[in-house]
Amino acid sequence: MLIGVIGKPNTGKSTFFSSVTLIPVSIQNRPFTTIKPNRGIGYLRTTCVCKDFNVQDDPINSICISGVRLAPIELIDCAGLVPGAWQGKGLGNMFLDEIRRADALIHVVDAAGATDDNGRPCQPGTRNPVKDIEFLTYEIVMWLLQIVKKDWNTILQRIKTKKENLVDSLYNRLSGLAIRKTHIVQALQKTRLEPEKVLDWNDDDLFNFLSILQKIAKPMVIAANKIDLPYAKDNIERLQELGYPVIPCSCEAELILRRAAKNELISYTPGDSGYTLLSSAISERQMQALDFVNNKVLKIWGSTGVQETMNQVFFKLLRMITVYPVENVEKLSDHKGQILPDVYLVPSGSNARQLAYLIHTELGDSFIYAVDARTKRRLGEDYVLNNRDVIKIVSAKGRV
Repeated sequence: MLIGVIGKPNTGKSTFFSSVTLIPVSIQNRPFTTIKPNRGIGYLRTTCVCKDFNVQDDPINSICISGVRLAPIELIDCAGLVPGAWQGKGLGNMFLDEIRRADALIHVVDAAGATDDNGRPCQPGTRNPVKDIEFLTYEIVMWLLQIVKKDWNTILQRIKTKKENLVDSLYNRLSGLAIRKTHIVQALQKTRLEPEKVLDWNDDDLFNFLSILQKIAKPMVIAANKIDLPYAKDNIERLQELGYPVIPCSCEAELILRRAAKNELISYTPGDSGYTLLSSAISERQMQALDFVNNKVLKIWGSTGVQETMNQVFFKLLRMITVYPVENVEKLSDHKGQILPDVYLVPSGSNARQLAYLIHTELGDSFIYAVDARTKRRLGEDYVLNNRDVIKIVSAKGRV
């Protein structure tokens, strides 16, 4: 899964990305700081099953901190988007090319309204951030429209003369954008447009269909950034009326905490509501920064919101669950004896055989049965996985 961090210039996208990945990127108070997209690994926060079994785990593909499992995911920090991007304005072509592979989007918005439509700094409260949501979604839909329009007449002609299926035709055109057939079917159902009458669709019908398709295929969470500034609270209430998940954030505060924790000045796990000082060798400037985080963000909002945004994307929008494959259900270990080594993120509704395929193709092909480590019950291939399941896969090729 790939998550795109998007927004207009100078809203805090790169600060969000850096605070999640701890990759140093250019962060400046001016538009178009990000020219080339940055890629990195962030983490989802979930409760580890090690506490359920009262064991000390040995994570390999993830991290466990006092019962908090951090599962890795990939993010891309896209270039800023400005009005007219679908026509090539600003860095629009670069931006739109990067999000084509994204499975979901985190839209970092200046909730304080302190940047204009092109990302230039202005007085807090000057800009209504609702407009940023509206223009960005419009740009993405127009981008999709241009892609479809290139072949629209050909698609209609083939449907008319060769009786081709509309869903298949659109999928062939859009599959390179991480859009699946199920997305297209859902969009048709929501718009109540009849595929059999596609020859009668007008431009508005097509635009409306793509608007719905964009929301389904590229679901979006709003990271309402700069909550430490005036006007942010009122603007967040405005943003919540749009129907998207909206998470109040301070990306700067999260970056301060993550860097302080990395330097062992504090104890802090992403998503915590506070931190603990570890070092007395802390400068006055560093203490002032931590006091700012505590007084302006944590005491008011409960957290920086950054980790909650990450979790919202995967566990709410994409409806993923966590599953822990093991080879030995008694010791909860792999063949090397490492306890609860891996956590897998799988779509809700996945079954045991699908998990086997996710681990290795041969394991899926030769699947025999699975075992629930909690109950020791044998499970068939159609067993629907539950969140935090610990599962052994038994196959003709071996066990996991």
